[in-house]
Amino acid sequence: MMKFRFRRQGADPQREKLKQELFAFHKTVEHGFPNQPSALAFDPELHIMAIGTRSGAVKIYGAPGVEFTGLHRDAATVTQMHFLPGQGRVLTLLDDDSLHLWEIVHHDGCAHLEEALHFQAPSWPGFDGASGLPSLAHITVVLLVAVGDMAALGTEGGSIFFLDVPTLTLLEGQTLGPDEVLRSVPDDYRCGKALGPVESLQGHLRDPTKILIGYSRGLLVIWNQAARCAERIFLGNQLESVCWERSGHTVVSSHSDGSYAIWAADTGDSPAVQPTVATTPYGPFPCKAINKVLWRSCASGEHFVIFSGGMPRASYGDRHCVSVLQAETLVTLDFTSRVIDFFTVHSTRPEDEFDEPQALAVLLEEELVVLDLQTPGWPAVPAPYLAPLHSSAITCSAHVANVPAKLWARIVSAGEQQSPQPASGASSWPITGGRNLAQEPSQRGLLLTGHEDGTVRFWDASGVALRPLYKLSTAGLFQTDCEHADSLAQAAEDDWPPFRKVGCFDPYSDDPRLGVQKVALCKYTAQMVVAGTAGQVLVLELSDTPAEQAVGVASLDLLQDREGFTWKGHERLSPRLGPLPWPAGFQPRALIQCLPPAAVTAVTLHAEWGLVAFGTSHGFGLFDYLRRSPVLARCTLHPSDSLAMEGPLSRVKSLKKSLRQSFRRIRKSRASGKKRMVAGSKLQEANAQLAEQAGPQDVEVTPVQRRIEPRSADDSLSGVVRCLYFADTFLRDAAHHGPTMWAGTNSGSVFAYALEVPAAVAGGEKRPERAVEAVLGKEVQLMHRAPVVAIAVLDGRGRPLPEPYEASRDLAQAPDMQGGHAVLIASEEQFKVFTLPKVSAKTKFKLTAHEGCRVRKVALATFASVACEDYTETCLACLTNLGDVHVFSVPGLRPQVHYACIRKEDISGIASCVFTRHGQGFYLISPSEFERFSLSARNITEPLCSLDVRWPRDATCVRSRESPKLSQANGTPGIILAPQSHDGSPDPICKEADTLEPPEAMLSPMSIDSATSADTTLDTTGDMTVEDVKDFLGSSEESEKNLRNLSEEEARACAILIK
Repeated sequence: MMKFRFRRQGADPQREKLKQELFAFHKTVEHGFPNQPSALAFDPELHIMAIGTRSGAVKIYGAPGVEFTGLHRDAATVTQMHFLPGQGRVLTLLDDDSLHLWEIVHHDGCAHLEEALHFQAPSWPGFDGASGLPSLAHITVVLLVAVGDMAALGTEGGSIFFLDVPTLTLLEGQTLGPDEVLRSVPDDYRCGKALGPVESLQGHLRDPTKILIGYSRGLLVIWNQAARCAERIFLGNQLESVCWERSGHTVVSSHSDGSYAIWAADTGDSPAVQPTVATTPYGPFPCKAINKVLWRSCASGEHFVIFSGGMPRASYGDRHCVSVLQAETLVTLDFTSRVIDFFTVHSTRPEDEFDEPQALAVLLEEELVVLDLQTPGWPAVPAPYLAPLHSSAITCSAHVANVPAKLWARIVSAGEQQSPQPASGASSWPITGGRNLAQEPSQRGLLLTGHEDGTVRFWDASGVALRPLYKLSTAGLFQTDCEHADSLAQAAEDDWPPFRKVGCFDPYSDDPRLGVQKVALCKYTAQMVVAGTAGQVLVLELSDTPAEQAVGVASLDLLQDREGFTWKGHERLSPRLGPLPWPAGFQPRALIQCLPPAAVTAVTLHAEWGLVAFGTSHGFGLFDYLRRSPVLARCTLHPSDSLAMEGPLSRVKSLKKSLRQSFRRIRKSRASGKKRMVAGSKLQEANAQLAEQAGPQDVEVTPVQRRIEPRSADDSLSGVVRCLYFADTFLRDAAHHGPTMWAGTNSGSVFAYALEVPAAVAGGEKRPERAVEAVLGKEVQLMHRAPVVAIAVLDGRGRPLPEPYEASRDLAQAPDMQGGHAVLIASEEQFKVFTLPKVSAKTKFKLTAHEGCRVRKVALATFASVACEDYTETCLACLTNLGDVHVFSVPGLRPQVHYACIRKEDISGIASCVFTRHGQGFYLISPSEFERFSLSARNITEPLCSLDVRWPRDATCVRSRESPKLSQANGTPGIILAPQSHDGSPDPICKEADTLEPPEAMLSPMSIDSATSADTTLDTTGDMTVEDVKDFLGSSEESEKNLRNLSEEEARACAILIK
């Protein structure tokens, strides 16, 4: 039915301006480890590192806080990356044989990463191999030649092409084909066989005219590009990789049979058939190939040989290893994920005689490991960023804002005791390039992540770099089945190869029941609650010293002896008995076991009252952890809700019940549809006549509200407790306020309990003899039985109540207890405000009826104005199942802004979203990465950094004109900026070209978002007109005509520009 409502035309311009000062959407930074890395590079002059991924992302890292992100247009795998040393440029090779030149440029004092040029292997006649000319069909290896800013491209056909890097133009006349190399090879080596693909290209540090070429068949050639001749030839076995020692006297090659060979490059006969040294480190049995080998020289004469692979095929062929050999010391670094690439941090200055490696960085599929090679024992260096968030799968997360300095220092101290640093200062993080220009955060933010193995990790989320602080493990409190198996496996481990476990990625959980489901932390008392999959609820407290103590265990039966229910899920975890040693950090004080041992679905902590509330799929309970006694247990199961008794780990499914419910819904919808059809025609005629009488200038038509079907009371899992909440408010009458507890369930039920908490609790920690009592005060049933997502009580001014201890310690403004309170209940379908204590409806907003979506996450956030520091508004932030973020005013529930944040297909990302108190949020874009976004125009955490680069004075500015705007990997719009010359000023050569850019491209990211309408989503696509499309496509007739009109002079040109 159409509804007509007369409204004032237009919006309030003053309010629209205020919205732009309060709200703005940004996707700011990606925290964690890049998903599916595929390439690695390091700039020894700028000390920055680049990582490429399978999705085409380019991420450059320097010192903590220095990050640059880019994304290729095509979602192709980055196979190789090469820095132009000192220039802030990186050349990337994709698996579609395209080359891309990225550069770090400065604008307004900050640096950004953008793609400048790209090169695609041509498919014109003469390059496809049909004409007998060398083929550029598949590029296998890239080498940046220092002289002339050239790049050598090795191909699968054995040819080597040369590219001018500043312009990415292919240089003709310098191509080196395999036939030219075969002329220098003995006749008996040819045997009519091809050399195979080019496996490796290495440059000489002191003589850039020489190139070491390695072919797959085993041929090694030192080629003089200036003289166009082969100086030395080595005949080896099937080749995997080659390394050229910095003096040029030694060549090291690794082979497919698990061996590596050392060749003398300056003495001996040419061609050399026998190497100086040939060894199979893990022989004599068949071994896997050594994929990469590095030789690093030392002044002591004890040189480093570092290689990946080479393990005995039968015994350890499934291991992922990197071996480090120095003199007689061999260490086999054993990782839990596949080795992608590795490099050493060493001296690259030509005047230095030796490499003297300082650190070894190994990029794995799931983490980055850095080892200090100057400290005895080669210890691992803790990473200040790029920590693998998914070392065990993330099961839940929470954010704590405005952490007190004292608690922060205690958590940091506990984390340092877990992994003590060596006394030597040499084990510092070696990737230190760039400068972080961001201001020191005004407040400390803590991100807590619960994991499948029973651990809770604490992260510093105050800035761009997500730094690990502390790890809490709960597995030591329980007995698991895998302990005996682990001890047997360690005893059976042989001394050879000398394995050493490195890295923290461990995806295998000892027991799935250990998984953490919910966490809650009180930042003023350093107490926290951790709830798990098997119904275990732990109350912990931070201690600065180790202790040995027993943990009190209490059980709480949520079924309350209800008949007819039998738990079919997993068993409860068995706690360890007796005193247990606990290191410094969070130590358990009490363990509450829910019965049945179902997964905990909601938890909340009130440290000022000494109470913890928790809920499962069967009901909720209240526990007094100071007296260690239960206060309340309430079963929320419906009589027909048998599916809740099967548990998440049970394979038993009630198929008959689900089918019955489906048919019941279909029958109900058909019956209601027939009833509506009777009066439907008359209503449509009346609406049509009314629409003709009222003109469009006089009325504004509201959208049709969707009809919401009420949910059945006997739906499965209707008793799941979705949220719990403590509040000091008016529940019994309007004259007396006191402690209350609220619980919301999956069937739209809300239970409010009045609590009798002894007054001595607030003054001291000792609990009097009188116990806490709970009395049911109110019970609310939502009409459509939509699941209750969140509950919050608002004071007389319409503001949320402060957290425990905030008001009593004067850390926040005291709540208004004079005016009438209200309770905000957010369900999956609507938001509704009820007055207290009468619980009468005051205002509501039907989100599902208006927008056709359901609520997934809700939080109250404070938004500060950009124009005025003192002006703030408290609003309700909501994430829907479509991935949109909506912001509503409180308590009026008026829509303010909405943005498209997460793809609606990304179910795990929507489920993992967590909001902060200051208008920011986090969600998982991959198992190992959090995307950070901001809804606030003032509170934005994004990379602000600079990098001192040196560009050649004769650098030619050539821009890729096809795409004036690029998108970064995190979805925020990349801004095309003017390139910098060697002194950092705008390059005058590009002045004319830059004037052709659209004016929107020169705006800062903040100005773009502020100019965007507050009610529209952020568009990350570039500005494109019909004329641009016509210029890009052209007609087929013109293309053929242009190809026929190519002159002979152009065909013989020495350089061909590839667009």
